[in-house]
Amino acid sequence: MVFCTKCGTSLPEDAKFCAKCGTPLAAVGAAPATAPAAAAPSGPTVAAAGVQEMKCPACGAPIKPVFGEMVISCEYCGGSVTLGGAGWKEIQKHTMLPLKVQDQAAALAAVRAYVDQGLFHRHEFEESKVVEAKLSFVPYWVLPVSASTTYQYQAAAASVGATVGTMAAAELLGGALGGRRGGGPTIIPIMAGPVVNPTRSETISGQYEYPVVAVKSMGAYQPKDYQFQLAERSLFDKKAVPDGTPVLNGDLGEDAARGSAKAYVEQLQSEAAHHKHSMVSKLETKVDISDGELLHAPIWYFSLERKGKRSMVLIDGNGARVIRTVE
Repeated sequence: MVFCTKCGTSLPEDAKFCAKCGTPLAAVGAAPATAPAAAAPSGPTVAAAGVQEMKCPACGAPIKPVFGEMVISCEYCGGSVTLGGAGWKEIQKHTMLPLKVQDQAAALAAVRAYVDQGLFHRHEFEESKVVEAKLSFVPYWVLPVSASTTYQYQAAAASVGATVGTMAAAELLGGALGGRRGGGPTIIPIMAGPVVNPTRSETISGQYEYPVVAVKSMGAYQPKDYQFQLAERSLFDKKAVPDGTPVLNGDLGEDAARGSAKAYVEQLQSEAAHHKHSMVSKLETKVDISDGELLHAPIWYFSLERKGKRSMVLIDGNGARVIRTVE
């Protein structure tokens, strides 16, 4: 027996694909016949849930939790803790994305390109006023998610094609019976009988590194299908944050983020199924979520006002791309 190195599922020795996550075993290899390695344990308990002050597990500096916060980064070294059922624990994997879009003008160029795209939106940016602009490092829970969706769909296209073909054959037959091909009386065939195999089943799989914003008040700006350039991330280093740039704490714990990631991925899988086929039914998605990490990403916020209406545009300060707009 072997194990998939992607998700750890036990598989027959001759398996070509993982039955759970769909990963080709030839592409990633299969682990030897030993149990898959257990996930890294969470950090040790730093303090009880109700404390008013504790020490940073990385540098020993004081950390004072604010009511409602569940994710706190040390303002001195960037070490991070999170609140769970057993109290405050150190976050084992805390990463960050480097800030590449370092000035406001460069970030506004990305906003302009997005706002003015399309023939009927030209000069819309020039007609807008920048009411507010700010840069922050925002915390996201990045969760590795494997999803497999099985569903049924109606093979309507095949049925219609068969009907059209039968009608064409009947028309030719009618022409022959009338003494000339293409002439004589027109015969209107009457279609009857059951449609052959109208319902089919299919399974689609997806792999995600899904980011869930760890600040509840920013829920309206939650990315739906946006992917950060995670290959560029590194361990969090407070010295890499520009002076004066806020590093936000979070009030959404990892357990709640897991529930959100599951719901978002199920929605993406459903949309993929409906995009591929019409008349989808009996859709069922199985989701497997691995241990996540805390990622601080540089985010530019721009509040624009145009003709009395305001909109907010979020720019990824690492990738120079629009994450989300809210009007």
